[in-house]
Amino acid sequence: MPNLLFSMFSDERFMDLTIYQYGYEKCRPLHSYGPFIRNHYLFHYVISGRGTLLTDDTNNTSTEYKIGPGSGFLIEPERVNTYFADREDPWEYTWVEFGGLRARELLENAGLSSTTPIFLPSSPAAGERVKDELLYLANHSQESPLHLIGHFYLIMDAIVQGSTSKRKVQGGKLSEFYSKEAVAFIEQNYSRAVTVEDMARRCNLDRSYFGKIFKETMGQAPQEFLIRYRMAKAAELLKTSDLSVGDISIQVGYPNQLHFSRAFKNVYGISPREYRQKNKLL
Repeated sequence: MPNLLFSMFSDERFMDLTIYQYGYEKCRPLHSYGPFIRNHYLFHYVISGRGTLLTDDTNNTSTEYKIGPGSGFLIEPERVNTYFADREDPWEYTWVEFGGLRARELLENAGLSSTTPIFLPSSPAAGERVKDELLYLANHSQESPLHLIGHFYLIMDAIVQGSTSKRKVQGGKLSEFYSKEAVAFIEQNYSRAVTVEDMARRCNLDRSYFGKIFKETMGQAPQEFLIRYRMAKAAELLKTSDLSVGDISIQVGYPNQLHFSRAFKNVYGISPREYRQKNKLL
């Protein structure tokens, strides 16, 4: 196997979960990345060797984690991180960078976050499954986008099911039912002036209680989920259609184009016009 495999994934039609890049590397001694801030989630699984992860929290306090074979680590977006290989026994790992509307929800179900970034498998077999699924992705970059996204769902399932810190979804099946109802409502009505009150009313729940169980289940507040869903739809239209920015703004529920452009930039970091210039499909 080569010392380095690296592939990019640029198909943004997948909104629930999507990939940005993935690969495999057998690192040199003290090989490092950072300090760096990522725009998306980044998960590594260590196959052999050792290394160190340094994370900075919102108070600029650094935490050090020593990581060995058979474990993994998560890097969250918007956090400063540095990681480097051991001098004597440098690590070999496989990774995937990803995002999407349901990414945070699944990571929380696995018990992974910026404060608990280390993945410890519940058994050797669980660790092997995560490793094998990630290596499959790294070695099959020639497959279709749908095939790769389908396989990424298997990777996330392996991480969630195999994590020793896997959590039970709060509120059980009833809260999941209400959240799915709300998501279906958003999918059907995102182009309209939808409010959190409308979502709560659809579920016949008090607004504050609805907001609480939605965030527990989905990992995001209802309003945040709605905005990100609308922006993902807008990004798809910017890439695949010739509609004007103003028309797209209206189609995703923003009669005011200025408000739309601000919301889009908050999510993607650039204006809608810049995004179209960089990503328009011919």
